Amino acid sequence: MICDVCGKDGARQRHLTRSYGKGASLLIIEDVPVICCPHCGERYMTAQTLEQLECIKRSPGNLATIRSVPVAVFK
Repeated sequence: MICDVCGKDGARQRHLTRSYGKGASLLIIEDVPVICCPHCGERYMTAQTLEQLECIKRSPGNLATIRSVPVAVFK
């Protein structure tokens, strides 16, 4: 895959976990497709992925499940 930022071949699509918000409004979205370039180090998402993320963030109750996770504070 050609990187949209540096134009070099070798960019790969990876599936990452992204978090949005904090506290009670925290939303974690798993398996987000992100394009990563080993040459320039850039990570970016396609317009289609960004649109889908916005839809999920607008109405997470329809698509999200509630999970209990441990949270630590860095001190």
